[in-house]
Amino acid sequence: MAENKTQPTAQAVSEFIATVEPQRRHDDAVTLNALFQKVTDWEPRMWGPSIIGYGQYHYSYDSGREGDFLATGFSPRKANLVIYIMPGYADFSDILGRLGKHKLGKSCLYINKLADVDIEVLGELVRAGLDDLSSRWPVTAT
Repeated sequence: MAENKTQPTAQAVSEFIATVEPQRRHDDAVTLNALFQKVTDWEPRMWGPSIIGYGQYHYSYDSGREGDFLATGFSPRKANLVIYIMPGYADFSDILGRLGKHKLGKSCLYINKLADVDIEVLGELVRAGLDDLSSRWPVTAT
């Protein structure tokens, strides 16, 4: 069985954030890093070349596929901020309705810039996603 393409790396999160451009995206990455650390109380870790993750979990499906993945996190991509907070199990529409401008992916949220959303509601969403995930799989700090 193939491993996940996205694996933890030894790259320093601070070094990665220092390279994020443009400046607005860099500033948003700094703010998100502080928010995720506050909500999770975990140190960040790089996953692959561009995802900053907090915590991790081990999953095992009936199909036999299993692996480890970040519990929550984000990636400051050029086109938008990608927030990994929803494992795809729960309905967070009540929180999302208060968040502000965003788009949903299968298990992530896309935000153009942090100024488009309520940062407190985003923190609430991160916490709700972690709580839902930990009700299904054991989540550990990184």
